[in-house]
Amino acid sequence: MNYEQYGIDRRLVERLKKKAKQRPARERVKRLAEGVTREDLQNKTTVRRLIGRVSHTLGEPIPPDQVELMTNFIVSQQIDPNNTLHLLKLYTMFRR
Repeated sequence: MNYEQYGIDRRLVERLKKKAKQRPARERVKRLAEGVTREDLQNKTTVRRLIGRVSHTLGEPIPPDQVELMTNFIVSQQIDPNNTLHLLKLYTMFRR
């Protein structure tokens, strides 16, 4: 399912993607994601915290309403970070 169907602002996602593609930022975001489990990505509090950390790391403020939409999107995807197929699905969703 596409993130836009959840009401997440496409311009915000594009800005986040652009910043995350820069090598230093990408490495910092990767470090934030290390050790994240499927259970973490099903916990709304943990997901909100991760979104906040990524927002701070990239220097891109995310409005509270968008944080809530992103949280709902991530939880509904039932992502398992140890499953390569899940990661490929996410990659293709955001690569355009």
